[in-house]
Amino acid sequence: MEKVGILGLKDDEERILTVLHDLRVAQIEILSPEMLAQLGPERGPETLRQVGDETLRFRGLLSALPPVPVRAPQRFETTADILAAAKTVPIDTEVGDLRREDDRLLTEEKAATATAELLEKISFYPDRLEFLISKSFHAFYGTVSAENYPAFASGLPAETDVHILLGPTGPVVRFLLLIPPSGADALARISQARGVRLSAVPALQGTVPEELAKLRERNAEIVRRRTEIHARLVSLSLEWYPLVSAIAEALEIENRKAEVVAKLGASRTAFALEAWVPHRDVARLENVVDHETGGRTCFYRVPTTEEPPTIMSNPRGVRRFEFFIRFYSLPQATEWDPTLVFSIVFPLFFGFMLSDWGYGLTILLICIWMIAGFPGARFLPKFGRNFVKLIMGPKGMQQLAYALIPGCLLAIGLGLYTDQFFGTQVLHTLFGYVGPDPASKVYLPKYLLFAGFVGLGMVVLGFLMGAIKEQFHHHPRGVVAKSGGILFAIGIAFVGLAFLHKSISISSNPMLLVWFAFLGVGLPMLLVGEGLQMGMMGLIEVVSHILSYTRLVGILLASVILALVINKISSGLVFGGTFVGIIAGLVILIVGQSFNVILGVFEPGIQGARLLFVEYFSKFYSGNGKVFRPFGAPRKHTISPVSDGQAAPAGPIMKSPGES
Repeated sequence: MEKVGILGLKDDEERILTVLHDLRVAQIEILSPEMLAQLGPERGPETLRQVGDETLRFRGLLSALPPVPVRAPQRFETTADILAAAKTVPIDTEVGDLRREDDRLLTEEKAATATAELLEKISFYPDRLEFLISKSFHAFYGTVSAENYPAFASGLPAETDVHILLGPTGPVVRFLLLIPPSGADALARISQARGVRLSAVPALQGTVPEELAKLRERNAEIVRRRTEIHARLVSLSLEWYPLVSAIAEALEIENRKAEVVAKLGASRTAFALEAWVPHRDVARLENVVDHETGGRTCFYRVPTTEEPPTIMSNPRGVRRFEFFIRFYSLPQATEWDPTLVFSIVFPLFFGFMLSDWGYGLTILLICIWMIAGFPGARFLPKFGRNFVKLIMGPKGMQQLAYALIPGCLLAIGLGLYTDQFFGTQVLHTLFGYVGPDPASKVYLPKYLLFAGFVGLGMVVLGFLMGAIKEQFHHHPRGVVAKSGGILFAIGIAFVGLAFLHKSISISSNPMLLVWFAFLGVGLPMLLVGEGLQMGMMGLIEVVSHILSYTRLVGILLASVILALVINKISSGLVFGGTFVGIIAGLVILIVGQSFNVILGVFEPGIQGARLLFVEYFSKFYSGNGKVFRPFGAPRKHTISPVSDGQAAPAGPIMKSPGES
């Protein structure tokens, strides 16, 4: 990332801002105080207010007109061209009148429909509705369950003159109730206590059938008129929507350009700006600016000690895992982007901790369902949908699904190798295959040893990345500390193994001299580089971080044992012979295995990410980077006036970093 400056003529300012907007590679910064003192702040163009007014106008038009396909994007060279085109659009008054009438009719239609529904419910009332209109009483239509109706009726205030007309009998009692105004408060209390739903009877004149006929006739008229309005709007849209959408987009671009004007400096004839640009795009930006201004612009590098913004640029497959890194903390521009290592190691951890092809296949299918956009999610229980939304939004869930797929595939492969299918050995039952049981006394020590070596490798890799980072930042003590951490980690791991195997004799194990030498050199290097207090904490941290990776085996065993327990309990009940036992066993099997599937997502996912975030990242990663926010947005309905030679008919002439 480089900080660059552009010094140009005021006449070229609009053109240069258009170049920056359409290239989308520059994050425009506030001009440095030294340059600002020479030029003064930029006040913005005189057309700024006019652009703002037209933007509001065309936003309204764009929201009012039905969208239609736009086949021919428009091209505007200058702001004056945009404003001139805006004046040629004469449909504001007609579109506004049509929309207001449509909104009024829609409100009337909804009210008429609600009234008609209420009248259909009180169809048991035989007389004219005007008889229910009086200042001496209120009329309500009510519903209550048959079991609560007697208590409701007996609880009505006896001192008031209450009249009830019952409708057809059934599990729900429907009735019309007339009560004086003095009893309204008592009615509200008893209705709330007994679960009664009350609706005021509409103030109409005729009988229920007569009023229903009027309402239906009025609704038919409303539908006809709204259809005419929609047809007229579609006709206007077919004629004007392409131009309106293009002008609206061009005005939005001008507004975005106006927002960054305050960061510029200017004199009467010149202006200047500064921006962060990715190193790979600096030369191209310079060429385009020079071409668009006819060589009248000075393009220069700005020496600075500021922390630059961070741009994460990874291959497409690896980019899926940037979600986790951003969730933890964005890397600084001057440190390693750990996404590549995370994209390799996290699926390995996830698949190893799951190691069951039944669970792996289930989670894989769930991931595919999430990526497909959750088809049929409306049929799921509302509580489950709301719970998932509390954890993460739909877009985040899709990113998570993409990241879990490699781990699921590995879990399926390891599950087939170890013959684990929801805790049962299906391959052994069908084909006689005997896989390595991770819970057996034979294989458990091997699994733990494997996890220990994985921990050692990750800790050493973390220290190595930290040593390289410290070297780049010219921190020699940091290099000494990280290098000492590598030696100490290797030494303590192999010395510990020697003690566990009771091979502590140098004669029988001459490599002990090497490991003790690693300890002897690494220990003081770590203490000198970090300081006595931090160095002592670092020693403890090295040991704990290596041992922490044994949780890979712990999560694996927990899943296997829980599945075995669920299967044993449910099979015992199912094969017990009783009907109740069979039902209970099936319920325990389904609920228990579903719970284990959920744990199979959360535990390996959380613990796998934790091992990377804490035990690995802590050796070199600082985070808290600033997001790179390039100025600009993609074009859809307009053509870029920048003659880059690579411009498409519509859309950006260059994708933003990280855009797929």
